[in-house]
Amino acid sequence: MTNRHADGILDVPEFTAPDAGGVGLVETRLWHADLGPEGFPLECGRSLPEMTLAYETYGELSPEADNAILILHALSGDAHVAGIHSPDDKKAGWWDIMVGPGKAYDTNKYYVICSNILGGCKGSTGPSSIDPQTGRPYGPDFPMVTIGDMVRAQHLLIEHLGIQRLLAVSGGSMGGFQALDWAVRYPDAVASVHAIATAARLSAQAIAFDEVGRQAIMADPDWADGHYYGKSVPAAGLSIARMIGHITYLSDEQMRVKFGRRLQDRDRVSWDFETNFQVESYLRYQGSHFVERFDANSYLFISKAMDYFDVANGHLSLVEAFERVRAAFLVISFTSDWLFPTYQSKEIVRALHANGLPTTFLEITSDYGHDSFLLPNVEQESAVSGHLAHTLQRERQRGENGS
Repeated sequence: MTNRHADGILDVPEFTAPDAGGVGLVETRLWHADLGPEGFPLECGRSLPEMTLAYETYGELSPEADNAILILHALSGDAHVAGIHSPDDKKAGWWDIMVGPGKAYDTNKYYVICSNILGGCKGSTGPSSIDPQTGRPYGPDFPMVTIGDMVRAQHLLIEHLGIQRLLAVSGGSMGGFQALDWAVRYPDAVASVHAIATAARLSAQAIAFDEVGRQAIMADPDWADGHYYGKSVPAAGLSIARMIGHITYLSDEQMRVKFGRRLQDRDRVSWDFETNFQVESYLRYQGSHFVERFDANSYLFISKAMDYFDVANGHLSLVEAFERVRAAFLVISFTSDWLFPTYQSKEIVRALHANGLPTTFLEITSDYGHDSFLLPNVEQESAVSGHLAHTLQRERQRGENGS
């Protein structure tokens, strides 16, 4: 189902309407890790004295605890992957089209978990959290976190939930980074990986876009070197960062179809710097809406974690990085995704094949750009559903054989 925002412009990913047959009402939970005196050590050399992760679960864990799936979100996502938080919600979770009864991640069969990443701003410990040593928000003093740190935190949560082995880890975009890291870091804890619209590392072009977004935030006078909590937030800078990012999520074809050079609420140009074109209105709306729900410092830290990520770090090559991996892979790319183009998915596939790992690769024709994985797509849904069913069957045969 598609929806339109106040300006009448199509905007699917941000406004997925609740599905009457979906998971229904859900609750975000908070897990406070028991860390001990050393806290949670980070790759940057620092540690967090306290750590909280926000998460949601859907479906029921089987008695054998063999049907658990961890879904991993992208930069601006959160733990709310499906369902609604109240009967009045007009927007469902960010991947509601994929998670629920009878859907690709079928909650009648599987136990689905999604947690907000470390460094986020939707319940998990991040820059806007209170530093117990000062009693004030961390702000720019929050330690730099990596994708690996996020995954290690998730692993503690999964163990807390009584799960030793995940049927699947699944993620698109930055969620795919986490899924790959899970497979490399915890090879015995992952039966399958769904790496969707992602890569082994960011390209120079993608890092460049991230840097422009960060500079926009830090150039905003209200950023105040990151100490803006309790004051005016750097709305202009964060809005521009979101506008830049959103351009990379769409394709040239979809921009042409959705907007072209059509004017917005006028029949002639205004000959000034007011909004004239529909695409301008769309981007301004996306920017202002994002400011209402996201923290600027989290944007800085998370985007930098993406830049630092390379699944081959610490290894001689990507092939070597996958040597200890034991999971089966489903790798999906989209023809119009120029932020994470298909050649990057194929690089992953070649390294997996070099290690003899069971790998299914699917390039889906789509005009929707990087956002394609967030939109209804029968090919993606069928591929995920089939891969999960096959993995569950294999895992249960493995259990019967005692292996």
